[in-house]
Amino acid sequence: MKHNKKYLNSGLALLMLLAITLLGSCSKKKDDFSDRKVSFNSDWSFHLNDSIQDKDTIGASTKWRTLNVPHDWSVEGKFDEKSPAGYGGGALNGGLGWYKKTFKVNAEDSTKITSITFDGVYKNSQVWINGHYLGKRPNGYIGFQYEISPYLNYGDKNNEIIVKVDNSKQPNSRWYSGSGIFRNVWIETTDKLHVAQWGTYVTTPKVTAEKASVSFETTIQNQNTASKKATVTTTIFKEDTKVTSVTQNITIAANANQTIKQQTQVETPILWSVEKPELYTAVTEISVDDKIVDQYKTDFGIRNFKFDVDKGFILNGKQVKIKGVCLHHDLGPLGSAINTRAIERQLEIMKEMGVNGIRTSHNPPAPELLELCDKMGFIVMDEAFDMWKQTKTKYDYGNDWDKWHKKDLIDQLLRDRNHASIFMWSIGNEIPEQWNEDGVTIAKELAAITRQYDKTRPITAAMNPPVNMNLDGVNLQFEKAAVQYNKIAKSGALDIIGYNYAHQTYEYHKQNFPGIPFIATETTSGLQTRGYYDAVSDTIKKWPVRWDLKFTEGNPGNTVSAYDQVQTPWGSTHEATWKVIKKHDFLSGMYIWTGFDYIGEPTPYEWPSISSYFGIVDLAGFPKDVYYMYQSEWTDKTVLHIFPHWNWKPGQTVDIWAYYNNADEVELFLNGKSVGVRSKKGDDLHVMWRIPFQPGTLKAISRKNGKTVLESEIKTAEDPSKLKLTADRSTIKADGNDLSFVTVDILDAKGILAPNANNEINFSLKGNGKIVGVCSGDPVSHESYKGSKHTALNGKCLVIVQSETKTGRLELTAKANGLKQATIVITVE
Repeated sequence: MKHNKKYLNSGLALLMLLAITLLGSCSKKKDDFSDRKVSFNSDWSFHLNDSIQDKDTIGASTKWRTLNVPHDWSVEGKFDEKSPAGYGGGALNGGLGWYKKTFKVNAEDSTKITSITFDGVYKNSQVWINGHYLGKRPNGYIGFQYEISPYLNYGDKNNEIIVKVDNSKQPNSRWYSGSGIFRNVWIETTDKLHVAQWGTYVTTPKVTAEKASVSFETTIQNQNTASKKATVTTTIFKEDTKVTSVTQNITIAANANQTIKQQTQVETPILWSVEKPELYTAVTEISVDDKIVDQYKTDFGIRNFKFDVDKGFILNGKQVKIKGVCLHHDLGPLGSAINTRAIERQLEIMKEMGVNGIRTSHNPPAPELLELCDKMGFIVMDEAFDMWKQTKTKYDYGNDWDKWHKKDLIDQLLRDRNHASIFMWSIGNEIPEQWNEDGVTIAKELAAITRQYDKTRPITAAMNPPVNMNLDGVNLQFEKAAVQYNKIAKSGALDIIGYNYAHQTYEYHKQNFPGIPFIATETTSGLQTRGYYDAVSDTIKKWPVRWDLKFTEGNPGNTVSAYDQVQTPWGSTHEATWKVIKKHDFLSGMYIWTGFDYIGEPTPYEWPSISSYFGIVDLAGFPKDVYYMYQSEWTDKTVLHIFPHWNWKPGQTVDIWAYYNNADEVELFLNGKSVGVRSKKGDDLHVMWRIPFQPGTLKAISRKNGKTVLESEIKTAEDPSKLKLTADRSTIKADGNDLSFVTVDILDAKGILAPNANNEINFSLKGNGKIVGVCSGDPVSHESYKGSKHTALNGKCLVIVQSETKTGRLELTAKANGLKQATIVITVE
């Protein structure tokens, strides 16, 4: 399948591309190294087994449907209270699925090496090519590659690849996993003499403002039956400008791998930082008899960093507080099928909040996430495992640990170690073995493997706080004693101590772990439903009251107040932990649980809730109010955010909060009359007024030195009257993958958001595109994310439109009973 971007501007070339795609070809132009790796995502056939009728077989009578991958079949199903995945898994079923694809390979490639790469298949994948069994990978989150050239038919004869995906044994995850070939698939075609998969390792041992040393370790693979003499040249580019190069002559034996080392220097390097994430590209070329036979590109960054016991994280000589979030791999209404634009949108929303760090919770992420973090400037904690040998759910990866953990970890390290955005490796999350000697043994093994393949980054683990900890009144002597029981922390396997929660103990870190830096690997676990507010906001609630108890208190509709007042028993409010982190230099930073809501794990509730309440942003991508607290603390943007909405019962007492910065005070007016001036005192992060509701207008004015900084208004909405559509991008690419995220607002006749409107909205689309997701962010909604209608939550809904491969206009229309419809045009170029 040929996907060469330089031809896409030509109409003729586009027709050629479509023709090749229809043929299922994976051919490429001779010596065109931009096509060394091509997409293999289109025109797969898929079948989901009926567990009774199909058992574990496919045959001539099997019914198939055509689709493109990445694909998640679970998100296409119905929410099911009896799903074996449980409400923790999003109440969406797994099962056993089959994928197959027919394709042709040009005869001229018969002398080359052809491989297929899967970036992730959940889970227990098995692959066959033309009836030949290639192998099995239980782990759904790490990529893998099979060479298929020995089994291919060349020329006009078809090839058939079959992939079996078994996600039938559940529960196997504590959150929503998704099912299927949910990441990208690639065909790689190389000369028999080539750079091996993940075969480059770029490091910068010494970096100053004047000069950076750059070292390359490159693994060359010779699959010829004779030895070869070759020249290996590695050239560094900054965009299209050549910076420097280094050349080495080698002789490599037949059917052998050889790792070579090269070194060079970059004068006055442009350093990678979170503000300016500058990247270089290393191009490795292998030549035989002055002819280039292979070319391999590696993006990397030049930066200098360390984790300091006293000053926390130091990047390029500058102290940087890590302001991070944890992200699960699902993309809300898109499920777990990755899409680069959807990931980019998530990161854009986080960046706008002031986030500079991402933790890949709790498994290897899609490669596209790391590529975007490199380009956008995030400090990544790349995490390998949610469990080791001891399982957390009945059928999880712990069952595969003994056979597969070493292979999976090595593959992750080889795949990810060139990314400029990765600053630490996490070898596990909340591992039960951390309390015993088995954990010490495993931790030391994992740390040794990690250091063997990458000595440039420190190792941490996201560990539970001390057992039986009372978070209300921490007994410090108990804490200092209890922390000794954490065997992994005391084993010497870790370079950075990572703790989840227990922010009350952070300031005692130095005396418990002298000489070892600290990172808050997971924090907060605050709970909110976007747009829902309890009447009294200044009482802190723990839901559930204990982590191992079912939640019985609740609210009608399984809602949680969007004031920052509800936390889990192991966690905190958002403000509480940030106050501690910002106070101490030695605290490197934090990764909040979580940046976005995700499918599954609907703490504090069970069914009928099916998605989380932890996110600072809801499942649809709409910020909750606490988003603006972080924005006021983490960015230089001038912020004045007042909430809640202003639609209440007459005379009802309402708490008004304001997040603000760059000002000394905020004055609140109700219908033009001042209700008081408030200023943050001490370590306050918000101000509050408690007033009776009167319909009209709330207006806040922030001031500095007596001068107005910013104004913000909230008005009482009348009855819902009309719909409004707003696209995050009104022009998208005609590549069959690009997305436009369209926000639907329910407004009154004057254009004010109706904050309590929960109308069902129907969508239709004209043109060469399709609706691929609908969502409101409601954790209790059981409507399909893949439908053409959805019920709004508190005045808002989202619809996601995807392009096809033709240019033109897409016309999206939204309708709801009793409301004026809205239409928006999206251009596909």
